Amino acid sequence: MNYFSFYKEGKALYCLFLMALIFSFSSSSARNSNRSFSSFFQQNQVHGVITDGSSPLPGVTLAVKGRPNAAAITDYTGHYAISAGTTDTLVVSFIGFKTKLIPVSAQSKINIVLEFDTTTLKEVRVNAGYYTVKESDRTGSIARITSKDIDTQPVTNVLAAMQGRMAGVSITQSSGVPGGGFDIKIRGQNSLRADANSPLYIIDGVPYSSEPIGSTLTSTIFQSSTSPLNSINPDTIESIEVLKDADATSIYGSRGANGVVLITTKKGKAGKTSFSFTSSTGAGTVTRFLKLMNTKQYLDMRRQAFINDGIPFGEADYDINGTWDQNRDTDWQKELLGGTAHIYDFQGSISGGSENTQFIFNGSYNSQSTVFPGDFKYSRGGGQLNINHRSEDKKFKITLSANYTVQDNNQPSKDYSSFSRFLPPNAPALYNTDGSLNWENATWQNPLSNNNSLFNSKTKDFLASTLLSYELANNLFVKSSFGYSTLTTLETRTMPSTLYNPIYNVSSMRSSLYTNNTERSSWIIEPQINWKKNISNGVLDILAGATFQQQSGSNLYIYAGGFSSNSLIYNLAAANYVAVLGNDESDYKYQAFFGRINYNLNQRYIVNLTARRDGSSRFGPGNRFAVFGAVGAAWIFSKENFLKNSSWLSFGKLRSSYGSTGNDQIGDYQYLNTYSSSGVAYDGVIGLQPSRLFNPDFGWEINKKLEMAVELGFLKDCISLSAAYYQNRSSNQLVGIPLPGTTGFPTLQANLAATVENRGLEFTLRTVNYNKEHFKWTTSFNVTASRNELLRFPGLESSSYSQKYRIGSPLNIYLMYKLKGVNQQTGIYEYEDLNKDGKITYPEDRQYAADLNPKYFGGFQNQFEYKNWKLDFLFQFVKQQNQIYPMGAPGNMANQQQRITNSWKNPGDIAPYQIFTTGQNSAAAAGQYYFYDSNATLTDASFIRLKNIAVSYKLPLKLQQSSCTVMLQAQNLLTFTNYKDGDPEFITYGFLPPLKIISASVQLTF
Repeated sequence: MNYFSFYKEGKALYCLFLMALIFSFSSSSARNSNRSFSSFFQQNQVHGVITDGSSPLPGVTLAVKGRPNAAAITDYTGHYAISAGTTDTLVVSFIGFKTKLIPVSAQSKINIVLEFDTTTLKEVRVNAGYYTVKESDRTGSIARITSKDIDTQPVTNVLAAMQGRMAGVSITQSSGVPGGGFDIKIRGQNSLRADANSPLYIIDGVPYSSEPIGSTLTSTIFQSSTSPLNSINPDTIESIEVLKDADATSIYGSRGANGVVLITTKKGKAGKTSFSFTSSTGAGTVTRFLKLMNTKQYLDMRRQAFINDGIPFGEADYDINGTWDQNRDTDWQKELLGGTAHIYDFQGSISGGSENTQFIFNGSYNSQSTVFPGDFKYSRGGGQLNINHRSEDKKFKITLSANYTVQDNNQPSKDYSSFSRFLPPNAPALYNTDGSLNWENATWQNPLSNNNSLFNSKTKDFLASTLLSYELANNLFVKSSFGYSTLTTLETRTMPSTLYNPIYNVSSMRSSLYTNNTERSSWIIEPQINWKKNISNGVLDILAGATFQQQSGSNLYIYAGGFSSNSLIYNLAAANYVAVLGNDESDYKYQAFFGRINYNLNQRYIVNLTARRDGSSRFGPGNRFAVFGAVGAAWIFSKENFLKNSSWLSFGKLRSSYGSTGNDQIGDYQYLNTYSSSGVAYDGVIGLQPSRLFNPDFGWEINKKLEMAVELGFLKDCISLSAAYYQNRSSNQLVGIPLPGTTGFPTLQANLAATVENRGLEFTLRTVNYNKEHFKWTTSFNVTASRNELLRFPGLESSSYSQKYRIGSPLNIYLMYKLKGVNQQTGIYEYEDLNKDGKITYPEDRQYAADLNPKYFGGFQNQFEYKNWKLDFLFQFVKQQNQIYPMGAPGNMANQQQRITNSWKNPGDIAPYQIFTTGQNSAAAAGQYYFYDSNATLTDASFIRLKNIAVSYKLPLKLQQSSCTVMLQAQNLLTFTNYKDGDPEFITYGFLPPLKIISASVQLTF
């Protein structure tokens, strides 16, 4: 791929340009600020507070009628100050409220209450990435939440703030351990590769990589590797927009194949300098536990298993042979997971500025402990700075944004969830009377010994962006954005000799250490030009631009063992053996040219054309470039003459879009002949070995998207609803095609002629149920019904994927045996013999396809305001089926669910579960083995969850320009479900589910 010289030297150019701008900006900013602030203290000054009847309104615009240059904006506390004469009239306007005219007369203090206006909500401008568009004029599918929704949630990950609030966006938490990640899918799974379905994240115009920064060798506490999204502080976010269809995403080309998440941070507002400080404290506990056997039930099961197998108790059967206390009964879930996670959060900000220059600085610190026994903690601290400036003639604008975050996560290296389920209820106590770990005469492995095996992660994240724009002529703008990000993380996992019973005298020569050092940096430059022109009865809007981006990364994985002392376990020089498990460096280059043509005729007929030519270094020389584009159209039929004066229909729009996007989420250098270090010395030299074959035809995945939607507003938009149908087809799948072992290579990276389709219906409803000065009530509802299907896969039956996918079925299926029931005479599970060969075999009889995708999901939200009180709550719901994970063969030395007590015991019994066995009954052992992968483990895992509730009260302070608000928040408070085995949202064996969190906070603004 050819790159221009300034692209290769972009960092230096960016830094020099930025420094010059900062110096020139600082002097002019000071002059402008002095002039602006001095206006607050002129004669005939009018001041006061603007509210909605209960809360102050920041950002309200005031102007003196007939004097457009005399204007002011309210600050964070709703206060304003403006110079006006006694005969003047103030014009007060704010999006979402009716414009108000206020005669000044002889008043010097005027407090103003604005009236909510639902019809102006369509005038809100929505961030579409490279441009903004009015809600009423958008042709694409864009979901949006604002800080009003985010600030009510006690969450530390930005994806948690989005759960249940957006149609078409499915988000599942993958761990309840602090610092854990989330799985997000926007309109389904497009790629066969599970790691290639992540959306593109854009923070203030800068792409933010969502690729895991951890290693499975070190971050074993999490289901997946450490997520970098924990670095984003939700409290600094002003809005989140999710782009879903082709019209909205194709301008991002290949990067928008799986949707785009646009994150906009908070900006300063003109007005008096304002200080805000928020302090909160909370507690987290596990939402639901499994119903496990108590000691009596457990021992009855164990005794029956020995009777069924016709064998006596063994010497190692400590739970039942009398070695352990037969009357001891411990609920290990409460013992190992029943703790309380303490959460502390502190946020502070200072903001203000003049009409031309505004600033905001945020600082934050968050600390969380865990529900596990032991002293473990996750902490995150950081700061965010944003400066906006425009020249006196309003032609030149600059925005500077910088964010720095530090994380420190200290956890046990193993999740205690598996221990809490399997330990026999009469297992020994954890501690001796002297406080030391109890090893019960070497009859068990004390689970708390794992507290000595630690996982630690230290992450530093920096993100900076600059946006420059200048109006060359009337409605002709040039602008350019510059971004830079860097991330470093160091993960370690220790396995000291103190893991073992001291009786064995295991020395530190058995201690070991795993380390992972990841570094990632990226820069981006995006010049653009935008021109608007009134043509006939419409407006033509043309945008053109380019993207130049480079990302580099490195990973170093090291194993060290045999330490001279456990106190030196982090010192590699003290290790007897050190091995480099992996040392990778990657360099990704990307460039693109994009454009948009939008024509709006009579504010009724809108056409939007977008296109992008992408170039990626991840493909072969002949396939590096591809063109993607889309067309979107909308008809605002409510503005037609026959509906223009309708008393019941306030807004009506039909829109549709079709287009294509690409996908290059395959990793770097996949098409090349590559070599890796063998790690083996020959004649004193470490050799190289081939690791990948060259494939010149390696090219883009293609995702074609179709959408049709209707948006309606009734009774002055007191009732707003939208319904959308979408169909996405992803083809030319990038996968590893298995090769015969004789080739010496496991796979060949290539494009597979398989097609995956996602289709569905999205429905969103918003109602303003009551809207008066002292009481307001709004309701929001969204639901998504989706279907994922593998349409075609040539040669599937003969490929290595033959037992993973089925034509006509979703990608997320699990092939199972079909259980017929328990034989009433033998008490053994029986399964359907599909090939009629008289025995149960794999894969011939394991062909029942279980669909594990949600059938539908959504959320139901209500917001109440009464004077100084506010109440906000959200119910999240999901209709799905999933697996109940069996806990080993009933009868072994491991606890079971209480329902397993209803098992077969005597000939003629009709029971759902087979005979107990210690494993010595081969027929029962085989039956249980097949049971793990049978449809008997499927169950309804649907749920309705009170995802979030927040109650706040603003204290009636008499202090001018000051406010104090107290708030009580809860997350995952209540769950209604028929699922039997714990939390229905998170069904993964051996990992902590999401926590129920209750917190209280105080916010002071002055």
